[in-house]
Formats: sequence, structure tokens, C-alpha cells
Amino acid sequence: MQNNQEIREAIFKSNISKWIIAQELNIDPSTFSRKLRKELPEEEKEKILDIIKRLSN
Repeated sequence: MQNNQEIREAIFKSNISKWIIAQELNIDPSTFSRKLRKELPEEEKEKILDIIKRLSN
């Protein structure tokens, strides 16, 4: 199983591009992709999941 699977699944289900999430986080899209390679702290995961939830509504 990949790191940050919950985030990856949320991105897939929401059909939101990673670059849009990166823009919301004020980071470069390539930086966001690199961050997903290693398991993120719970606090950061929640922040990203909140962004995905907000954008998908």
C-alpha cells in the first residue's frame, strides 16, 4: 500500500487535480507530489483532506 492512501483515494474520488490542492496549500505541485511519497503527520493529512472536501462541494 502506498503512503497517504487516504489522501490519494480522496483525490481520486473527488476528481480534483493535485495542482489545485497544491495551489490551496500555497506550494508548487511538484512539492505536493513529493510530500505524498512519505507518510504525512495526522495534522497535515487533516488539512489536506479538509481542502479536498471543501473543493469538492
